[in-house]
Parts: sequence; structure tokens; C-alpha cells
Amino acid sequence: MTRSTPTIAFFGTPELAVWVLEELERAGIRPALVVTAPDRRAGRGLTLSPPPTKVWADAHDVAVLQTASLKDRAAVPELANTEWDLFIVAAYNIILPEWVLALPQRGVLNVHPSLLPKLRGPSPVRSAILRDERDAVGVTVIALDKEVDHGPIVAQATVDLPEWPVRGRLLDEILFREGGRLLAEVVPLWQKGEIPPEEQDHSLATHTTRFKKEDGELDLFGDPYHTYLQYCAMDGWPGTFFFVDDQGKRVRIKVGEASFKDGVFSIETVIPEGKKETPWEAVRTRYGM
Repeated sequence: MTRSTPTIAFFGTPELAVWVLEELERAGIRPALVVTAPDRRAGRGLTLSPPPTKVWADAHDVAVLQTASLKDRAAVPELANTEWDLFIVAAYNIILPEWVLALPQRGVLNVHPSLLPKLRGPSPVRSAILRDERDAVGVTVIALDKEVDHGPIVAQATVDLPEWPVRGRLLDEILFREGGRLLAEVVPLWQKGEIPPEEQDHSLATHTTRFKKEDGELDLFGDPYHTYLQYCAMDGWPGTFFFVDDQGKRVRIKVGEASFKDGVFSIETVIPEGKKETPWEAVRTRYGM
């Protein structure tokens, strides 16, 4: 028999997942367990730091399971030896093996920040910006299966944006918070079996790839609008940058603030390699650009 308060495990690691947890918490839905990555060293001092979801879980007295792999059932008894009603996945970088998918009575719900089947894969938010696909912007809750972003659709929501394109970090938060709110509506109904999932139209699927650091390099002489799309898409990481020649030395210049108006991509501030943020005009004058 399904319990009135479902026993939920939440799988997620970065701040993106915390935004989903916060929206679920506002709706009175709190997981019994957060499954996340191990602590990792970060920053110049390589300080051992917990993942954001662990910080959230500790602050809310929620149990945490940190693991780099889910392949070995015996290595995660907290997960394997508990009766679960539902698993929720958001921004989790490990593909759940079939034995994990089979554990919860009501399966596994995954929140994905695009209107599936569009923009499957690891970079849906930033790819929507880079490709100028405003019509793909939204959130989808699917019933997870063994293929990536392939499962049947449980719910979808479009998102009204004040402008387009949107800087990447802002759109990340907008979509993952909306995903959390959509999940909060879905979970009680899903738990009662009142939402029939619908198969995706796989013939319409499009795919994304993981961005690399070099994807942030700008062509300052390219199409201005595409350059601004790239600037917005790479917001935060990897950021955008270009190179200048300084007396035979190749110097990397990171773009700070920039804008697009009347067909012109305008850089306002930059961060030269090894230096602080400075107005673009000063750097532009120095290098005769």
C-alpha cells in the first residue's frame, strides 16, 4: 500500500539541484535521503568542499549518501536496503543502473530543463541559448528509463521570459526552480497513479553535448548576434574570452560584462590574464583594437 507521505530519495549534486530541493521543500515535500557526489577539492587552496546538495541536506536534517558509483549494490546499503516509494533525479551526473531504477514502488521522476524531446543530453539550457532555440525553453518531468532523457513524459511547462537571449546562470535558476515547482504539483498525483505518462515522439529528438573550455573563445569579428548568444550561453563556465598579441606573447582576455543592442555586440569590461576587471576601452586602446 502506498504511504500518505511517500519515502523519497533525491539524486542531485550542484546548485541547480538545490533550487529543485528548495521548491519541493516549499511545497512540503522533503526527501528522506539525498544521494550526491563525494566531497571534492576546489579553489586555489584545494580545500575539500561538500557538494551543494549535501550542504542543503545537512541544514535540513536529511540523510546523505555520497558515492562516485552506483554499480555495486552492496556498496550502497542505505539505498538498497530501504523500501522506497519514489526517486527524484535533478542534475545528477551518474546514469542510474537498472537495479536502482527498479527499487522504488512508483519509479523514478527526472526533471529536465527543456521541452523534451528537444535538447536531450548534458547541456540543454546553455544549448538552447547558443542555438537560439527559444521555443525549446521549458521544463519536462519524465519517468526515467535506462536511456538518457528517453522516458515517457509526465508533465511539461513552458516558461515566459522577460527577454531573449537570457544569461546562462539566470536561465539555469529560472528553469530548475520551475522544474521544482512542477515536480511539487506532479508528485502527489503521480503517487496516486493519477497521471498517465505519454511516450515521447522520438523522431523529433535533438541532442546536446557537454561544453568544453575552448567553446568559450569568441570571434570578435564574427556575427555580432551569434557572439552575444555565445557570451550568454557560456556565462559562468567556461566564460567567454579572446586572445591578443602582447609583444609576441599570446595573452588571454576574459570578457566580463557585455551587451547587445541595435545589432552591435558591445564589450564593457574585461579581465586580462592575471589582472583585475577593467573597462574594455582601456584594454582596447592599449592593444590598438
